[in-house]
Amino acid sequence: MFDIKWIFIFPNIFNQKSNRFYKFIIIGVKILKHNEALLKAEKFQQKMETIAQNDYWRPQYHIAAPANWLNDPNGFCFYKGEYHLFYQYHPYSSQWGPMHWGHVASKDLVNWELRPIALAPTDEYDKDGCFSGSAIEKDGNLYLLYTGHVDLDNSNGGNYRIETQCLAVSHDGLCFDKVENNPVIKSLPENLNIKTEHFRDPKVWKHGDWYYTVVGVQTKEESGQVVVYKSQNLINWEFLNIMATSSVKENLGFMWECPNFAEVNGHEALILSPQGVKPEGNKFLNVHQSGYFLGKMDYQTGIFHRDSKFDLLDYGFDFYAPQIMQDEKNNRCLMIAWLDMWESNMPEQENHWAGMMSIPRVLEVKDNMIYSKPIEELSKLYKLKIHHEQVIDDVISFDDVNGDCYKLDIDFDLKNAQGFALKLRVSATEETVISYDKDTKKFKLNRDKSGCGVNGEREVYIEPVGKKMNLQIFSDRSSLEIFINDGQHVLSSRIYPSKEAKGIVFIPNGSMNTNIDFYQI
Repeated sequence: MFDIKWIFIFPNIFNQKSNRFYKFIIIGVKILKHNEALLKAEKFQQKMETIAQNDYWRPQYHIAAPANWLNDPNGFCFYKGEYHLFYQYHPYSSQWGPMHWGHVASKDLVNWELRPIALAPTDEYDKDGCFSGSAIEKDGNLYLLYTGHVDLDNSNGGNYRIETQCLAVSHDGLCFDKVENNPVIKSLPENLNIKTEHFRDPKVWKHGDWYYTVVGVQTKEESGQVVVYKSQNLINWEFLNIMATSSVKENLGFMWECPNFAEVNGHEALILSPQGVKPEGNKFLNVHQSGYFLGKMDYQTGIFHRDSKFDLLDYGFDFYAPQIMQDEKNNRCLMIAWLDMWESNMPEQENHWAGMMSIPRVLEVKDNMIYSKPIEELSKLYKLKIHHEQVIDDVISFDDVNGDCYKLDIDFDLKNAQGFALKLRVSATEETVISYDKDTKKFKLNRDKSGCGVNGEREVYIEPVGKKMNLQIFSDRSSLEIFINDGQHVLSSRIYPSKEAKGIVFIPNGSMNTNIDFYQI
């Protein structure tokens, strides 16, 4: 039987006989190493899953890893009749660590099935993490373009690393092999004013006969940029230009992570997650932000021309690293995000899991801004509908409107009311409060009494539509997603109430006509 070790003992002999054979063996060794790492991660995941699944706070209809740490969504795409979503994953701990790529798939964006872990950090170019990236189909195969992360010696207190863009391919959407040519994008042009250690999160798309990828970077003055490359085969990439940039005078942060180029009902948008944006009134209150520019992409020059100011995609506490996909099947742009935030308290870590995804959202451009709406397919989750239509002029709750997993759809008529408060996930000592005041036009989300480990308040200015306001509220054990006026604004948050916190209380400021639809999930 042939023993691989002889190749490493006598490499010249084998090179002389057949260089291709030598390469073949080396590739085989790398594939074997990768497969062994994936199998090891799968086994540990299964071991911890039993413990994690018993935690009350685990979501019932949102995507979460079977156990341990999850953050950015990656590789959101449609392939061979299914929607696929990958995610940043540390299978060995509920704390952030060397990133793998977890994987789920769905035929309807509602019922998600767990798939084998897709990527593990096993090679010299990604040994400290397979960082965020994206996916695209080519010639019937599914390609993952991701950032290979390598930490350098930081014993002197520095933060030095090497980040390159790497490629893996699958013929069936289940098993992925890293390509021989990795990294496929090794470095940036030397004449750019960019810190080479911050070069990550490629988002790939096709336009005409070319593939393009936008990558987040940081300038030497510590402001954010994105660069764009193009390729005809996904292997050989050509630097095109700095696609968009900020100056140190703009309040747009020190690093632009997770950039996306999106086509939204005839408009073009650059979606990104800038780190280090300073608060401005009621905006930019989280550690990091996720938002967008509207504009126009010039494919000849590689420059995205901004036509709007940077605005948030979500005004809540927990929403980061959104990724879009062009759903050609249904002619729409879909978005999903990490429903958490860096440096946020995560009490679920004690129960061997951490992190979840937002519900999938449909993006639309109206009035020169992006609206974000829950996908219609979520109606498949609804088990029971309760309807109330009445005038509310005093504090009220309904015996049949309560729970921890639901959708609450409410129309408020504010003609004769100054505003309202709505208490969610109420117990004797707990409540999460949303409120609106017609004079100040402030919509607020307060979680000072929302349970374990969280507090604070977020707000957004809202103009009622014809003196009316619609709310769509999705509750799922440890999360709330609040869509205002058909997705004009959204506030999302993690909360950690007790099992007993299931009450819903309506508090009018004046007399209001209300139309309430409550759906159990």
